[in-house]
Amino acid sequence: MKQEKAKVKPGNVVDFKVLQRLFTYTKPYKWQFNGLILLTLFLAILTPIRPYIVQKAIDEYVPEGDYDGLVLMITLLLGHLILLAVVQYLHTYASGWIGQVIIKDLRVKLYNHLIRQRLKFFDQTPIGRLVTRNVSDIETLSKVFSEGLAALIGDLLQLAFLMVFMFYLDWRLTLVSLSTLPILIFSTYIFKEKIKVTFNSVRNAVSNLNSFVQEHVTGMSIVQIFNAEKREMDKFKEINSEHRKAHIRSVLYYSIYFPVAEIIQAIAIGMAVWYGARGILANTSEGPGVIIAFIMYIQMFFRPIRMIADRFNTLQMGIVSSNRIFDLLDNQSHLQNNGTFSPKKVKGDVRFEKVWFAYNDEDYVLKNISFQVEQGKTLALVGATGAGKSSVINLLSRFYEINKGNIYIDGEDLKTYDVGALRQHIGVVQQDVFLFSDSIIANITLNNPDITTEKVNEAAELVGVRKIIERLPGGYDYNVMERGATLSVGQRQLISFVRAMVYDPKIIVLDEATSSVDTETEELIQKAIEVLMKGRTAIVIAHRLSTIQNADKILVLDKGEIKESGTHQELLDLGGFYANLYQMQYKETKAV
Repeated sequence: MKQEKAKVKPGNVVDFKVLQRLFTYTKPYKWQFNGLILLTLFLAILTPIRPYIVQKAIDEYVPEGDYDGLVLMITLLLGHLILLAVVQYLHTYASGWIGQVIIKDLRVKLYNHLIRQRLKFFDQTPIGRLVTRNVSDIETLSKVFSEGLAALIGDLLQLAFLMVFMFYLDWRLTLVSLSTLPILIFSTYIFKEKIKVTFNSVRNAVSNLNSFVQEHVTGMSIVQIFNAEKREMDKFKEINSEHRKAHIRSVLYYSIYFPVAEIIQAIAIGMAVWYGARGILANTSEGPGVIIAFIMYIQMFFRPIRMIADRFNTLQMGIVSSNRIFDLLDNQSHLQNNGTFSPKKVKGDVRFEKVWFAYNDEDYVLKNISFQVEQGKTLALVGATGAGKSSVINLLSRFYEINKGNIYIDGEDLKTYDVGALRQHIGVVQQDVFLFSDSIIANITLNNPDITTEKVNEAAELVGVRKIIERLPGGYDYNVMERGATLSVGQRQLISFVRAMVYDPKIIVLDEATSSVDTETEELIQKAIEVLMKGRTAIVIAHRLSTIQNADKILVLDKGEIKESGTHQELLDLGGFYANLYQMQYKETKAV
């Protein structure tokens, strides 16, 4: 089992088209978003005021012994700190709130987009990738608002206002204090580039790790059956080691950058103290308050610059995730539901007319298929694996679109039907029954509020599975676990019959419904089939020819073409493919 490595492109930090599209999702929350912008501006203005108050207190009131003035300054400082804390709280909450409501909307939109895709899309797209897009990639976008763009704009505004206050106090001291700034900017740029590559490596490693774990937990039975635990464990250790190495590289860059930034800041403070002290001694400076204010300003100034690298990488990761999500949203391979015909009831007449179909638009799996099933009649499809039997029923429910030809129900072209209305009239019982990790009643009703408990009980009684369900712990509330793991194949099959019955469709499709059960369960299922098919049009796929001997018509498919057609006896008399297949199964049954 070769593990395909996921690749993550670095992306473009200043991809304004992606940002512009991302910010269209803020329109429903324009008042909140505008409020966030005002809070960001207000926060940037408030931050530089505190050192200025400290400077005034030390240089103007302390030397004069003005106790009242000093108390006033302390009161202003205290009020400023309280106001700053409130604004910071509102800003943090608002940015986080906006990020969460936007990803909620995006996640709903993306999931709604996914459930409208054709089955062909899911055939070609790994499930793990879709889960990543709908969960972790969208979660990354919340940081664009809370830790990325909003924080980055706030930092840049704060730097601008800090410089205004610094130049206002002493422009010479400002130039001296910021003389080390080019060195810090250069080191920050180097760090940003290095950490960006590292973050991409970490993201690749996480993606590979998630894919490996998901795939091998799902296929754990195969791993254990073939005694491959040690080999798969070695693969896991290798992937996990790559994940560890990528994280350690990021830790290394952080451990280098932050001490270097602290040293550069310390040098800037030292130069400010040296130059300010010279000014005081030469009586060219106002006093020690300016030096203390500049120490505070330098700390405030260098802190956002140190964080800018992280802000850019957060923003860049958000751009990468946005591109992935928008690429998926731009995928227009979903089913075009242009039909408007929504009949409350259908008779159940089904007709295929010269239908051609290919999954990959190249190799046809159905070739010029034509047949008709009248209301209340039963059609059986027989053929080897890959003959095209399942494709017929997939087309009937419009899971896939045909390439050529037409399909009619009650004489109405399938494409004119509203897809939802169409599928309400078609009940499908598959060979591989899928049950969700939920209660039995939830799996039967699929949480449809229109289906009452009485209707479920009635359907279960008719199918003959009510007593089986009631014997389970909790009865209808029994949790079947993932994929119905706590139920037998026969029990899952019978529950799927009840599920089809409660929706009361006029057309029933049985996809090899008895091919994987024991004889006793098959007898129970056969009785359920008789109940389910009564008064309904039925299309049955079966490997066991004994189950379809009473069908009104049998189609024999081979390589996508109809080779034989007729009743059971007519096909036996024909002595062709069907007769040979029946003879083989008869010998196998007799041998048993």
